[in-house]
Formats: sequence, C-alpha cells, structure tokens
Amino acid sequence: MSTRRGPGRPPGAPAARREQLIEVTIELVGDQGYPAATLGRIAEAAGLSKASVLHHVPTVAELLAAAYEQVLASLVAEVGAAVEVAAVTDRPGVYVIAMIGYFRDHPRHTRVASEALVHLGRPGQSQERWEPLARLLEQARTARGLPPAADLRTAALAIGGAIDAIVREQQTDPDYDSTDAAEQLAAAVTTTLLSPPASRPR
Repeated sequence: MSTRRGPGRPPGAPAARREQLIEVTIELVGDQGYPAATLGRIAEAAGLSKASVLHHVPTVAELLAAAYEQVLASLVAEVGAAVEVAAVTDRPGVYVIAMIGYFRDHPRHTRVASEALVHLGRPGQSQERWEPLARLLEQARTARGLPPAADLRTAALAIGGAIDAIVREQQTDPDYDSTDAAEQLAAAVTTTLLSPPASRPR
C-alpha cells in the first residue's frame, strides 16, 4: 500500500481536518445540544460534503466521543496547571475552584460533557474522578502536619458530587453565583478536612 500523499495534499491534512470537525461538533453540541449535530449540519459548518466528513469520521457519535475527549484533555490541562503552581497545603481548594471555574468559563464544554454522558454513557471511570482529589487531600494533610484520614475516597466522592451540583446549577440558572459557591465549597473542604480538630467550628 502506498503511503505517498496525493498532489496538493499538505502534510498533516487529515489530522487537521479531523480537528476542525471536532471543533465544529463542540460548537454545535455546546450551543444547541447533541440532536443539532447532524451529519448535514456538521458538513455545512465545516464547508465539506457529507461524504468528506464520513471519510474522516465514520459516525456523529464518534465525533461526539472525540469532542468529549478533547474537552476532558483541556479540562485536565487547565485545572492541572492551576493546581501545580499552588502550595501543596492549598491544592484541594484550588482544585475545587479551578474545576468549577473551568466549566463556568467554557459553557460549550460543559454541555458537551453533559451530552456525552447522556447519549454515550461517557462519565469516565469513577476512580479516575475521585483518586486525584483524594491524593491532593492526603498530600495537603501531610504538609499541614495532620494525621492520615480514614476515608479520603468518600470525601473525594462527596466533593466531586458537590462540584457537579454547582456546575449543573450554573447551567440552569444564569444568575447563580458559581464563583462564590466554589469559594464556599473550597473553604468547607479546608475547614472539615485540612484543619486540626480543635480549630474546627463546633
């Protein structure tokens, strides 16, 4: 099988076209939901024929899956960067604020993630969600001189659920102050999990 490019095809063109299709899918799904991301509308938005779209990606569902993976990669990179520059003692709170802030600042990504969950069953592995936060909590407790906690998995699951609830609320109510909610949740995490027992309010 020949691997030579046809005349006029620039290096990396297939990859660039696929990226374009993923971006178009994020825009359509993010603005109007998964039902709006039909093959015809994706092709029209990308300036391609339906056959050309199918040449690069066989189904719309696969495009949604690829869009979800791109959203996830962007989320991990941005939140990870925020956490990395924070002091170890403060990283759980920074994680909470960065997660909620990402979805507030990227509403299309929020909807793509929600639609992928509903239509593709793509929530990700549970451990992939709670384990990084549990590790941040453990490291912060150690850095603060606190003893090991009995069950940081449950704590991380509860915090993740609270993050999801705040993100959903900001989706449904434009007047909801998710910035303040994120700060309240981060403060609660610090008070309940990262403070010596004697300093916690009774």
